[in-house]
Amino acid sequence: MNGTISVNRGFKMKRTISKVFFFPVFLSLILFFSPSIIIAQKTDSVSFHPQIEGTIRAKYEYNTSLDASRFQVRNARFSVNGNFNSIVSYKTEIDLSDEGQTKMLDAYIRLQPQNWWTFTLGQQKIPFSTDNLRSPHLLYFANRSFIGKQLTALRDVGATLGIFNKKNLPLELYTGIYNGEGLYNQEEWKTSFSFVFRSVIHPTENIHLSFNYNSIQPEDKRMNLYDIGGYIDANNWHLETEFFYKTYADNFFTPTKGFFIFSDYDIHLANQKTVKIIRPLLRYDFMTDNNKGYKSVNGIYETDDIARSRITGGITLCMDKPFLNDIRINYEKYFYEKGIENKDDKFVIEFVVRF
Repeated sequence: MNGTISVNRGFKMKRTISKVFFFPVFLSLILFFSPSIIIAQKTDSVSFHPQIEGTIRAKYEYNTSLDASRFQVRNARFSVNGNFNSIVSYKTEIDLSDEGQTKMLDAYIRLQPQNWWTFTLGQQKIPFSTDNLRSPHLLYFANRSFIGKQLTALRDVGATLGIFNKKNLPLELYTGIYNGEGLYNQEEWKTSFSFVFRSVIHPTENIHLSFNYNSIQPEDKRMNLYDIGGYIDANNWHLETEFFYKTYADNFFTPTKGFFIFSDYDIHLANQKTVKIIRPLLRYDFMTDNNKGYKSVNGIYETDDIARSRITGGITLCMDKPFLNDIRINYEKYFYEKGIENKDDKFVIEFVVRF
C-alpha cells in the first residue's frame, strides 16, 4: 500500500514539474537557437508610431417569426497596436458595444525576433477555426456561422507560439496554452489548462486548408474540440466549408457536431463611384445540441445551445475595397426539431465601416 502511494506521489510530482517547466524551457530553447535576437535584430524598417484602428457595425433586424424589429450596434471596436522595437510589438482592443456590452478583447505583447516565428503572451484569440478567427469586418455575412459563434468564439489568456515559412513551405503551425476560463477569472490558480494546435496548409495561393485541435476543461470534465476547414478562391468565386466535432470526457454529454458551407460571387462594377462590388451569397449551416462544460444550478450538464439548422441568403454592397465599407443585406431561415418553436427567422441590414 505504501509503495503504491509513493509511486502515485512520484507520478503526480513528475506531472507537476513537467507543467511548471515545460513551457519556459521550450521558449528558452527557441531563444537560444535564434541568435538574431541578441546579435542582430530584424533589418526591416519598422514604424514605432502607434496605430489606431476600429470597426463599427450598426444594424437593423426584422424578425418575421415574431413580427418585431430592433436596432443594434453589434460592434464598436477600437484598437491600439504598434512596435516597441524591431522585435517586440503590442496590441490592445476594446469593444464598446458588443450588443450593448463593453468588453476588453485583446491585450498582448508579441515577440518576433525572426520572420518565421512569433511568441504571443496575454489576452488573445485562440488559434482555432478559420471562422472563429475572422475579425468582424472580414465576415461575409451579418451573423457568424454556428461554429464561429455558438461552438467556438474562443478568446483566452495565455501564450501562443506561431511558426510559418510561406516562401519555402506553404505551412503555418500554431500551438498554445491558456487558462481555459475565457476573458474572466484570471486570478484563480489553475491545475488544468486549455491546449490548442492549429495547422494551415496552402497548396496553392488560392487554396487554404486548416486542421484544428483544442482541449479544454472549464470545470471538472475535459472536452476535446476538432475542426477541419478549407476554402478556395477562383474567378471571383469564393467557396468555403468547415466541420466541427466535440467530445466530452466520460461521455457526460452527447458529442456535438457543427457544419457550414457557403459561396459568394463578386460582381465588379466599372466606373461606379458609390458601389464598387455587388456580392450575392448563400450559406447553409447546422449544429447539434451543445454543452459548454459547466453544470447547471441543478448540478447536471444540460444543453446550452439547442440543435438547429439555417439557410442564409443575401447581398453585400462593397462601397470601397471589400471588407472596408460594406452594406450587408441578409435573410436567415431557421429550422428546429419538432416541438421547438421557431422565433429566429429574420431580415438583417447591416452597415460596416473599418478605419
